[in-house]
Amino acid sequence: MQNDLTELPPQYDPAGNEAEVTRKWAEADAFRADPEAPGEPFSVCIPPPNVTAALHLGHALNNTIQDVLVRHARMKGRNAVWLPGTDHAGIATQTVVDRRLQAEGERALKEYKLEEAQKPGSGRGAFVAKVQAWKDRYEETITEQLKAMGCSCDWSRQAFTMDEPRSEAVREAFYRLFRDGLIYRGKRLVNWDPVSQTALADDEVEMEEVDGNFYHLVYPVVDEQGEPTGETLTVATTRPETMLGDTAVAVNPDDPPRAAFIGKRVRLPIVGRIIPVIGDGYVVIPDPDSADAKAKLSTGFLKVTPAHDPNDYLIGQRHGLPVVNVMAPDASISKDHGWDDFQACDGDALQPFLGLSREDARTAIVKRFKDLGLCPAVIPHRHAVGHSYRSHAAIEPYYSDQWYLAVTDDRLKGAALRAMDPSQRQATGDAAFGSAPEPAATGLTFTPARYAKTFQAWHEGLRDWCISRQLWWGHRIPVWSARMSFRELADLLADDVSGQDLFFGEGEDVFVRATYSEGPMVDFTTGNLGIEQLAELASRTEDAPAQWYVCVSESAGEEVPRWLDAAGFAQDPDVLDTWFSSALWPLSTLGWPAASSDLERWNPTSVLTTAREIITLWVSRMVMFNVYFEGRLPFQDVFIHAMIQDGFGQKMSKSLGNGVDPLDIIQSHGADAMRFTLASMTTHTQDVRLPVDMLDPHTGEAFQPEVFTNQAGFKVSKPVQERRGRAFVSSYGAASGEATPTDDRPLARNTSSKFDLGQRFANKLWNATRFTLQIVAEADDAAAEAPRAITGGSRDGLGLAERWILSRLARTVHAADDALARYAFAEYAAAVYDFVWRDLCDWYIEAVKPTARGNAHQRRVLLTCFDAALRLCHPAMPFVTERLFAALHAAVPGEKSVDGLELPGSPLLCTAGWPVAASVLVDEEAERDFGLIQEVVGAVREVRQRHGLPPRQKLEISSAVPHELAARMMPHRHLAETLGHYQGRDFGPGVEPPKGAETVLVAGSKMFLHGLGADPEKERKRLAAEAADAGESIAQLRGRLANDKYTARAPAKLVQETRDQLAAAEARLATIEAQAAALERTG
Repeated sequence: MQNDLTELPPQYDPAGNEAEVTRKWAEADAFRADPEAPGEPFSVCIPPPNVTAALHLGHALNNTIQDVLVRHARMKGRNAVWLPGTDHAGIATQTVVDRRLQAEGERALKEYKLEEAQKPGSGRGAFVAKVQAWKDRYEETITEQLKAMGCSCDWSRQAFTMDEPRSEAVREAFYRLFRDGLIYRGKRLVNWDPVSQTALADDEVEMEEVDGNFYHLVYPVVDEQGEPTGETLTVATTRPETMLGDTAVAVNPDDPPRAAFIGKRVRLPIVGRIIPVIGDGYVVIPDPDSADAKAKLSTGFLKVTPAHDPNDYLIGQRHGLPVVNVMAPDASISKDHGWDDFQACDGDALQPFLGLSREDARTAIVKRFKDLGLCPAVIPHRHAVGHSYRSHAAIEPYYSDQWYLAVTDDRLKGAALRAMDPSQRQATGDAAFGSAPEPAATGLTFTPARYAKTFQAWHEGLRDWCISRQLWWGHRIPVWSARMSFRELADLLADDVSGQDLFFGEGEDVFVRATYSEGPMVDFTTGNLGIEQLAELASRTEDAPAQWYVCVSESAGEEVPRWLDAAGFAQDPDVLDTWFSSALWPLSTLGWPAASSDLERWNPTSVLTTAREIITLWVSRMVMFNVYFEGRLPFQDVFIHAMIQDGFGQKMSKSLGNGVDPLDIIQSHGADAMRFTLASMTTHTQDVRLPVDMLDPHTGEAFQPEVFTNQAGFKVSKPVQERRGRAFVSSYGAASGEATPTDDRPLARNTSSKFDLGQRFANKLWNATRFTLQIVAEADDAAAEAPRAITGGSRDGLGLAERWILSRLARTVHAADDALARYAFAEYAAAVYDFVWRDLCDWYIEAVKPTARGNAHQRRVLLTCFDAALRLCHPAMPFVTERLFAALHAAVPGEKSVDGLELPGSPLLCTAGWPVAASVLVDEEAERDFGLIQEVVGAVREVRQRHGLPPRQKLEISSAVPHELAARMMPHRHLAETLGHYQGRDFGPGVEPPKGAETVLVAGSKMFLHGLGADPEKERKRLAAEAADAGESIAQLRGRLANDKYTARAPAKLVQETRDQLAAAEARLATIEAQAAALERTG
C-alpha cells in the first residue's frame, strides 16, 4: 500500500485499492483470532451460504451487517472472531447438479441410480463425486466473493457442513439423541417431493395459490352382500386421482340429512373396494350461502384417503382405517408401494391407470366417471397447494417409513420456549414455560421484537421433525439395521468375540434398539446387556422376528461399522435433513463435541443475523440443539434483517430477472459503496425496495428499462431492450428463454442508482482527506513548529468551530455506538455520514480553509477529526478507510488526538482502536452558538440560491438583533462572514432595513440583505404563493389533529410528528408574513 501523499491519486480507484488492501490484510493475518487473547469475547457464525450458486444481494446485505458488527467489536477491544463456512444444502445442491448434468448431456442421477441398483456403492459414489466437484467450485467462488466484499472472517477457521469435523459432530449428536430416546423410526404421512423423491419437513413446504377444480364424484351405496341399494352419495374433491386409495366416506354427525348414512357402505367405482360411511366432526357441513369456500362447495360427504391427505390420515387414525398407498415415489399410480388390497380390487378396470402421472390419472379418472355418468359437476376453484421449497413441485402426502426427531419433547421444544427473553414472550397456557430454569440470565432476544412471536408460535404448534431424506448428498444416517429374532442374534454372537465386545463391552459406544410385534421396544447400550439376558429375551419373545437398529457413536471406531456390515446389518441409505447439521453450526464450528478452548471462549456466540424465512428452519433448531447439548443458548441476540425487493415491491429472483449481482456493483461502484448503501438501507422494517436499473452493454450507461406485466402478474423488463438504435437482451429475457443473447445483441446487466449514495460518500472521504493532507503539507514553517497537543484539559487556543466540531465528534461516537448496540444499522450509517459530509466537510473545513495553514491548533483538530472519522466509517467502508488511514499516518506520523478523545494507534486501521470520546468534549454552548451561525449562513445561502447569485459573490447584511443575541454573535462575526461570504454592516437592536433590502428571520431577529437587485413585485408574488402553500399545509394538519379517531387510534409517535409538522408550518407562515410586511415598508 502506497503511503506517500504523492501516491494518493486525485481520483479514487476502488478496484485497485481493494486488491491492495486485501493483500495487506492477508499479509498481516489481521483477522485470525486467538481464544487466549485478552478482551471480552465477541463471536459470530456466518449463516453458511449454500454451495448451489454464487452469492446474491441478500447475502451481501447480511454479510455487510455482520462485518459491521465484528469490525466494530474488534476495534472496541473485544476478542472478536467471525467464523466463515458453507452449507452442503442437500436437496438443493443434488437437484442443481442433476439438472446441470442433464443439460450438458452427461449421465444424470437417474442413470447413476440404475448403476447403483446393479452394483451397490458404485453409482452413489460416482454421483457424489460429481456433487463434490460442484461444491469445491462454488465454495471457492463464495469465498472469493466474501473476500471481495471485505468480510473480516478468520479464514483459518473456514468450515463446511460436511467436512470431517462437522461430520463427527453430526454423528455424535445423532447418537446422543438416539440414545436418549429422541430419535425414532416411524411410518406416517410425510410431505413428499416427487421430483427430488424425498421427504420434506413441514417448514420446507411453501403454500401457493393454484387454479383447480372441485370434482363431484358419485359413489353407489351397497348392502351387506355388496349389491347396490339404489342410493348414492356425492363427494367433492380437488384430487379425484386419490379416490383409488379411499378407505371410507365421512359425514358430520351433526348434519342430520347425511348422518343417516353413517354405518352404510359404498362401492368405489373403478376400484371395486367396499368402504364404510363413518361419522367425524371434521367434515364441513354444506352451506351454499356461506362466505367460506369449503362450506359453500361442500357436498357434506368427504372421501377419506389416509395415505394421500394429512387430514384424512388423522381421520383414519381416529377410526382405525386401512392406509392404501396408490402411488410410486415419482407420484405415478402404482400397485407396488403399499396398495395391499390390489389383488382384491378390479384389476382389469385399474390396469389403464397404472403408470400414469398423478396429473394424467386425474384426467383419466374424471373421464371414466363421466363416461359412467358419475361426475355430475366440475366447479372451478382456486386453492392453496403445498410445493417443495427446492424443486417447486406440488407436494404429495405420502405414507412412508422415516426417521423423526421428537422436537415436541419438553427437552427440546420446552427448552427452546423457556430460552426466550421473558419480556418478549406472549401470554400462553403452554406448560413448557414453567418447568425449568432459564438457560441464560436474560434469554434469547429478537430484533425487531415482533419476530419473537414467530419463534414462539412455531414451537407451540410444533410437530415432530422428519429428519431423513432420500438423497445421496448429505450426512448418511449412522444407524445399521437387520431383521432377526433375539435368538438369531444370540446365536450370531455366541462364537463371535468381536460381536460380543460390540454388544456387551464396557462403555457407551453403541446403542441398540429392537422392536418386535409381540412386545415393547427394547433399548440398551453396550455394557448394559449380557449374553444371558439376550437369551432370556429370546425365550420370552418366542423367536418373534425383531427389527434391530444399531447406532454407533463417534468414539466407537471404524471396526464397529465393519463388523456390522459383515454380520448382515445394513447402514440406512438415507441422509439427514440439511438443517440437522446446520442446527449444530454454532457448536461444530467451535470444535464440539470436543471440549475446546474455542468452544469455551466463544459459545454462545454474540449475535445471529439472518432472514425471517428461516426462523423456523434454522434459528429454532440451533436453540434446541445448543441448549440440549451444552445447556446454554447458541447466541444471545437474533437480528432479522429486511428482505431486499425491487422497485415494484417484488422479491428479487433469477426467474424474474430483477436481481442485482453484488460483484457487478463492486465492479461498477466499489465494495465500500455497496456496503455503505446496504447498511444505510437496513432498518427495522420488514422489507426495503431497491429500484433496479439496467446497464447498456454497448455504452455502459445506466437507464430505466421498459417493463411490462407478464402472465404471472409480475412487472418485468421487456425481453429485448433498445437504445439509440442498438438492441440487447434483458436478464428476464434470458431467464425466461424469450430472448437469447448474441454477440450483436448482448446481455444487459442490472444495477441500481441507490448505490450512487455510497459511491459519492467514498469519493467525498477520499477528496476531503487529500485536501486535509494538502493543508498540512502547505503549512508555513513557523506554524509547523507549534505544539501538536492541546494540554491541560483546557479549551484555550480553540475557537468556536474547533469546540463545535469536537463536540459533534463526541456525539457521533456515542450515536454510532448506541445505534450498533441496537442493530440500528441505518442510524449508524446516517450518523457517520452526517458527521463527515455535513459537519466536517460542509462546515468545519469551510470554516478553517483560510486559516488552517497557519494555525497549528486547527490543523491538529482537523487531523484528529479525520482520523476519528475514518475509524467511525471503517466498519461499513473498510477498504477506502484503510487506505486513507495509512496515508494520513504516513504524512503526519505520531498520535493525532486531543484531550478527552482516545485514538489508539495501530499499523492497520482494521486493528486500531475505536474512538473513545469523554463527555467533557460535549460542548453545548459551542453547539448553540455555532448553530446560530449555521442558521444565519443557511438563510444567506437560501436567498443567494433563490436569486441565482454566485456562491462567492459578497453580499452586505445588516441585522436588527437584541443586545443578548448581539453579545453572542459579535465574537464570531468573522466566522459567520467567512462561511456565508458576506460583509456585515450595521449590527444591533435599533438597525433599520435599507431601502430595497430583503428581510429574513433568524432566531427571531431580522436580517437585511442589501444590493440583491430584487424586483419588489416578483417578491410579493413569491411570498404570496409561499404563504398560500403554508396556509394549505396548516389547514390539512389542523384537520387531521381535529379528527378524534386519528388522535385516539394512531401511534402516539405519529400524532406527535403531526403536531411538530403543524408547529413548523405555522412558524414558516409567520416568517413569510414578516418578510412581506418588511417588503411593504421598504419596497
